[in-house]
Amino acid sequence: MSGELSPIDTAKFVASKRAVEYIEDGMRVGLGTGSTAAWMVRCLGERVREEGLTITGVPTSARTADLARQVGINVVSLDEAKWLDITIDGTDEFDADLCLIKGGGGAHLLEKIVATASDRMIVIADPSKSVDQLGAFPLPLEVIPFGWQTSKALVEEMLTSMDVLGHRTTLRMNGNTPFTSDEGNLILDLHLKRIGDARKLSMVLNQIPGVVENGLFIDICDVVVVGHGDGRVEVTDINEGTHEEDRIEFVDTDNIFKDL
Repeated sequence: MSGELSPIDTAKFVASKRAVEYIEDGMRVGLGTGSTAAWMVRCLGERVREEGLTITGVPTSARTADLARQVGINVVSLDEAKWLDITIDGTDEFDADLCLIKGGGGAHLLEKIVATASDRMIVIADPSKSVDQLGAFPLPLEVIPFGWQTSKALVEEMLTSMDVLGHRTTLRMNGNTPFTSDEGNLILDLHLKRIGDARKLSMVLNQIPGVVENGLFIDICDVVVVGHGDGRVEVTDINEGTHEEDRIEFVDTDNIFKDL
């Protein structure tokens, strides 16, 4: 089965396999959203089933919650868990300081709440997510539906004074209708191309009326696990100042593939 995986799926799988090694029995774990995070949830479910690992999962979206239950992970709300030991999630971009852009799946509001309620955040990615400077991936901005066009106009006006290359802002669509988040909000995608000062931009964006949260994750991520198509993994720990390389060996019978 491993031979049937594309290089990108192999990269996501080995990164996920390595990341769930951080999980210990009894932990409360934040579960991210997105295609890479789905691999992680499946890998974690495999540990629950095969090792008898007892954990409590706090999902960041309805679709993650559904998948977690399917693979045998006990799911509760953040209010029930109160505080988390670790959150594992994917990313759309990350830089050398482990600052992130997230929200390609429209779940960055809940993802940021869960991540900041955790002792550690582990990010899993493939090499394409590594960038010298954030901004090539459109920056998601969650806004309330009421007066969203006014919020959009205020955002565009503000961007003219920011250190960014692009100023185009689009409403995210789901077919012919606006995309809505799990919280019932809309998503604006900011096509900035390059972000010169992510910290300043994040602070200014969240001051605009109608804006709920932006997709910049600053000083939140502790570890990035990058998987490669040949099975290699690179682990960068920003707090320890370490960078390690490893290789994940897996076989055709790995249960993770059975429903894919």
